[in-house]
Amino acid sequence: MAQALRGTVTDFPGFDDRADAETLRKAMKGLEYGSSLEDDVVGDTSGYYQRMLVVLLQANRDPDAGIDEAQVEQDAQALFQAGELKWGTDEEKFITIFGTRSVSHLRRVFDKYMTISGFQIEETIDRETSGNLEQLLLAVVKSIRSIPAYLAETLYYAMKGAGTDDHTLIRVVVSRSEIDLFNIRKEFRKNFATSLYSMIKGDTSGDYKKALLLLCGGEDD
Repeated sequence: MAQALRGTVTDFPGFDDRADAETLRKAMKGLEYGSSLEDDVVGDTSGYYQRMLVVLLQANRDPDAGIDEAQVEQDAQALFQAGELKWGTDEEKFITIFGTRSVSHLRRVFDKYMTISGFQIEETIDRETSGNLEQLLLAVVKSIRSIPAYLAETLYYAMKGAGTDDHTLIRVVVSRSEIDLFNIRKEFRKNFATSLYSMIKGDTSGDYKKALLLLCGGEDD
C-alpha cells in the first residue's frame, strides 16, 4: 500500500472491513515511512474518492448484528433519493452508508434498493458517479456481496486478454491461499466457465507457474 501511494493509488483486492483497515494502519506505523496510512491517502487523493478511502480506513463499520428492517428501508430510500431521484448526486450519502453500515445490513439494503428502484445498486453507481469514486464504490459493493466472487473476478481480469497483471495475480493467490482460495476457485469456475487452475496454467510458465499452481491447489471440474 505504501508503494502504491508513491504514484497512483490502486485498489486492494479483498479489502473488507475494520480488521483489514486496522491491520494496514498498524503495519504502516511499524514501518519507517514517517507518516500514517491515512495521512498518505489524504496527501495523494482528493474529493469524494479521498473521503471514501478515509472512511474505510477509519474502520467504523457497524458490527454485524440483528437486521433492523426499518433501517434497511430508510437506507435504501436514502440511496434512491441521493441518486436516481436527485438532480446531480449526493455522494456523501453513498459514502456514509457504504462506509459505516454492517455487511449483513448492506446486503439487505442492496436487495431492498432493487425492490424500491427497479435497479441494481451497481447500475445506479455507474450512472451517478465516475472515475476513481465509481470504481471504489463498485469494489465495496462487490466485496459486500461476496469477497470470493469479487476476488475471482479480479483474478480473471488479471489474466484475460494480452499480457498478465502479475502483481495482482501474485498478491491475490498468495494472500488468500490459506484463507478462502478454495471458495474463490469455486466462484471462478461458476462465473467464468473455466477453472482458476486452468487459466493460471495457460497464462504463466516455468517455476512461476509451478508455484502458483501449487498454491492454487488443484483443478476444478
